[in-house]
Amino acid sequence: MKHAVPVSAVLLLMFLAAQLIGLFVVSSYVDAEASRMATEEAGKPVVVYEALPYNMERPNLAPDTSFIFLGAAIAVGTLLLLLIIKFRKVSLWKIWFALALVITLMVAFSSFLPTVVAAILAIIIAYFRVLKPNILAHNLGELFVYGGLAAIFVPVLNIKSAAILLVLVAAYDFFAVFASKHMIALAKFQAANSMFAGLFVPKQLSLKSAVSPIKPEQPATTKLPPKEKYSDSGDYAVIGGGDIGFPLLFAGAALATFGFYKVLIIPVAAAAALTVLLAIGKKGKFYPAMPFIAVGCFVGYGLILLS
Repeated sequence: MKHAVPVSAVLLLMFLAAQLIGLFVVSSYVDAEASRMATEEAGKPVVVYEALPYNMERPNLAPDTSFIFLGAAIAVGTLLLLLIIKFRKVSLWKIWFALALVITLMVAFSSFLPTVVAAILAIIIAYFRVLKPNILAHNLGELFVYGGLAAIFVPVLNIKSAAILLVLVAAYDFFAVFASKHMIALAKFQAANSMFAGLFVPKQLSLKSAVSPIKPEQPATTKLPPKEKYSDSGDYAVIGGGDIGFPLLFAGAALATFGFYKVLIIPVAAAAALTVLLAIGKKGKFYPAMPFIAVGCFVGYGLILLS
């Protein structure tokens, strides 16, 4: 087993919590009355989303082809981060990371809080995430940040695009972990600088560890670790941000057709698939989670169709 049972259980519960919170955030941006009228007019389920707060604009993308833009954005973002690491511009990474956190958290918190309060809370969490990282602020932010991301991008997706994106990301994850290994390098770099995008659970669980500062997995660095040193043997068990965000985008796209309660099958099935990976994984080894999670998402979608 990759981690001790209690640690794996906490990871899985937090993964599920992030999915449920994310779906709640997405559903809170649905304009129920406009959706009802559009559905009656079209004769099939149509979801109309409310505008984002703070005068933000969603990308103007066609749902059938939006996976192309999102896939390209992932590739460009990865390349930029690799360049930041290569040229040792950690301060630039911190600014980018902080801005992304503030924007997505403001969108998420605004789904149930006044916009001013949402903005203040987002800035506070981003401050602790970037400048004074600790376990509580880190994971609190991670539980909500993907909901904000989904509220921005789910309206420009449909099931087909979300499914293609899921397959592409799963294949990319497999290649990036086992072939190029740059995904491992990026994860180690983020962990070394205490700015990891994803869930972070101490392997020694205690109340003290839950509120303790995050210790760098190795001395803070601006370099990629050598490949022979790649191992998952640090003090924390993690689930990467992509492993949380992409299944949420898929479930959010399905929500438009099946509604909130039916679509909950998808994150449950994804969590079950992740459980399999944690059960068969070996300690100290990195594994691509997205192939397992993608299968879980498709199984969940199939169960919805059969129900």
